[in-house]
Amino acid sequence: MKKFHGTGTALITPFKKDYTVDTDALGKLVEHQIANGTNYFVVLGPTGESATLSSEEKQLVIATIVEANNNRLPLVLGIGGNNTADVCDQMRQTDTSRFDAILSVSPFYNKPNQEGIYQHYKAISNATPKPVIIYNVPSRTGSNMSWETQCRIAELPNMLATKEASGNMEQVMQLMARKPDDFLVISGDDALTFPMMACGAVGVISVINHAYPKQFSSMVREALEGNWATAKMLHRQTLEGAMAIFADGSPGGIKVMLNEMGICENVVRLPLWPVSETVEKRLRALVLPQ
Repeated sequence: MKKFHGTGTALITPFKKDYTVDTDALGKLVEHQIANGTNYFVVLGPTGESATLSSEEKQLVIATIVEANNNRLPLVLGIGGNNTADVCDQMRQTDTSRFDAILSVSPFYNKPNQEGIYQHYKAISNATPKPVIIYNVPSRTGSNMSWETQCRIAELPNMLATKEASGNMEQVMQLMARKPDDFLVISGDDALTFPMMACGAVGVISVINHAYPKQFSSMVREALEGNWATAKMLHRQTLEGAMAIFADGSPGGIKVMLNEMGICENVVRLPLWPVSETVEKRLRALVLPQ
């Protein structure tokens, strides 16, 4: 699906100083992203601190983004977890009519074997008619989804793409070589997006794009068009920020940059904590002219 070629932003959830959801900041962020070249949004993924939002707050976030977006860009809804039955129930019960796809992370903490991961996504495939983007992020889940397993999952009905964030370029290249032609590989690692696109990825679901929407989405677009020299220049321009935002936890890092840009408060919810003063100073210095 061409709508998921390019740069998707894994939207944060802005909070006020009293830790309530800041809908004004969220609307401002959506508008800023659209104006600067973002191609689609991921709503209530891990970057959105969805684990610490109540059901009512999740509905508020969804309503705010849907209204601010006003049908301009495709939307992806994050629904995932480590209880397969509960994830499937959420998919059946959630109104996904305003969304173009679902992003569902590989089960975390339980550390299932490869067959367990496959069966988890097989159950998800049976639970929703929506296109599904699977998400491999071993640094957070505690288990890697091998390229063989991802290729098996790709054969299931309505499996659209993988957000691949293993950081293992050998795995990425094996996946690219052996996946079905219509199954998309999307980078889940900002710093590796350029080399992954050189291997065949169709874009990225990004965190740094919050702060560098013009530069980072341009890099992805130039790579898609085969303009590798320009893409490499933009990659180098954004690489330090793409690495620095994860130096002391995410989304704490990107919220510092957004605060410097005047978009939202530098507030995260426990168990997350703001980044250290040293990291904060570095991040504020990395904000590029708007």
